[in-house]
Amino acid sequence: MNYQKLILLLLVVFVVCVVGSYFFAPQLLFNKKNLNKVSINRVNLMPNLPQPFVMKDWKTLTKAYISFILDFNLSGDYLPLVRLDKTNPKLISFDLPSYVGGGVREGSGEAINCMAAILSATLVDLNMSNYNGYNWVSMVKRWFSEKDGIFLNDKDGQSGSSFWYDIYPNILAYSLLYYYPTSSTSWNQTLYEVANSWYNASYIMYKNYKGPDFTAFNFRTNKPVNNYQWTEPDAAAGIAWLEYVAYIKWKDPRFLEAAKWNMQFLQERTSNPFYEVLLPFGAYVAARMNAELGTTYDVQKLINWCFDGSSISRPGWGVIVGSWNGYEVNGLVGSITDGGGYAFTMNTFSMAMPLVPLVRYDTRFAKDIGKWILNAANNAHLFYPDALPSDHQSSAFWKGDPNHVIAYEGLRKSWDGKSPYATGDALRNGWAATDLGLYGSSYVGVFGGIINPTNDEKILQIDCLKTDFYRNLAYPTYLYYNPYNVSKSITINVGPEPKDLYDAVSHRFLVKNATNIVTFNLPPNSAVVIVVVPTAGYIQYIGNKMLVNSIVVDFNINH
Repeated sequence: MNYQKLILLLLVVFVVCVVGSYFFAPQLLFNKKNLNKVSINRVNLMPNLPQPFVMKDWKTLTKAYISFILDFNLSGDYLPLVRLDKTNPKLISFDLPSYVGGGVREGSGEAINCMAAILSATLVDLNMSNYNGYNWVSMVKRWFSEKDGIFLNDKDGQSGSSFWYDIYPNILAYSLLYYYPTSSTSWNQTLYEVANSWYNASYIMYKNYKGPDFTAFNFRTNKPVNNYQWTEPDAAAGIAWLEYVAYIKWKDPRFLEAAKWNMQFLQERTSNPFYEVLLPFGAYVAARMNAELGTTYDVQKLINWCFDGSSISRPGWGVIVGSWNGYEVNGLVGSITDGGGYAFTMNTFSMAMPLVPLVRYDTRFAKDIGKWILNAANNAHLFYPDALPSDHQSSAFWKGDPNHVIAYEGLRKSWDGKSPYATGDALRNGWAATDLGLYGSSYVGVFGGIINPTNDEKILQIDCLKTDFYRNLAYPTYLYYNPYNVSKSITINVGPEPKDLYDAVSHRFLVKNATNIVTFNLPPNSAVVIVVVPTAGYIQYIGNKMLVNSIVVDFNINH
């Protein structure tokens, strides 16, 4: 009888388990699936495949742009664009106007333009330490201010007017010098001083105030500045990037501490702080620190803030979606609301610099970042004079750039009854003779460096390492996004030595023991992050990381 009761009890338990698994297991799986599902809201509003498809050869365009703007021998209206700066005899430098016809005086070129041009050239593999007989890298040091301890946008300026103008030149300097690590010991001293200066500023702002919710920081008075007209709280993102890469470079714990102060400020913030270009760097740092240090910053919140449009700091600043009079503008960055939309060349290129390498550290965003890059890189052709009829441009009268390598400052949804309209702020405000903006065009190398073609023109090979500055050792890593509703076979050249293709999105090997040209399958409407690793490498797992021959291949093996 006891055996019968035991059998009956086991039968009841079995039935309960079966029924329970039927009703509850799918819900558990659904919940787990949703836990790992992340998305960028405004990217969901963009088409998978932009139409018409007009993808520029960004690498070739970058090289043509650099050749044109750094040519001292050009002649014509407003040419040549470049001039040597000898205002400091101890440090010869160069100037570029922010706009064609800007009438730049000697010693007045903006760092956000001039330094960006040298970085762009470097990203397409031009050696700017010896280009046309000049060391353009060494000339960048002219923007460093010994009185402020940081790089400034103006060579003989002063800090304290705007956070982003005081932070971004330092991001550009760090990024550029990553590719010239042996330039000189004095460069290392300068970069260390930059990190130390921003550490001290962070210490003051976080110990005495609630963080960088100000307009700027004055390094000569060691006090934050509020002009009572606007604040730039996304300064925290730019400072966090500077301090974290400085920590990676020197392992000074103070720099890590400052990075964490600034990231915590963003983590706790409930209103969108996006002001100009800095917030995407905070999203990158959040993903990287989560992956490398085990922090738990809200990457999704920060990325969506970059796209959605700020509500307080700079209302409407984000990523544009839709079409203007039949022209798709999905993915372009700027004001969502100004005149119905006003996209900017600099901001569109710049945002890709931190967001593309972000997917290495958090592959959950691979599909949406891949989709955004495809749209942005395709539609950015509208910034250039060869994209629109002449009566839809404010400066079509200038004929000095027959190959159209210089873009307009921006693209408006509507102006003078024309839509869209390539233009800028210079002509209207009397800053320059044209609206063709070098300061935006000088970032073209971001696209030129990260975007490569594949055997399918609508599927890009996106280099995740090119702008992943001060990273640890890594194998070649590429993001591929398939916009089609069918699978596609994509080829990649892995070289003569045997390689395996690992996908960090699905956490599995797609191809093993391949040489030279190899093909892998890309499912419909999906993305992969391919890491090219040595065949038969030693695999080990440490926490959430998968390593091959002691180099991290997958940062989130448990996602």
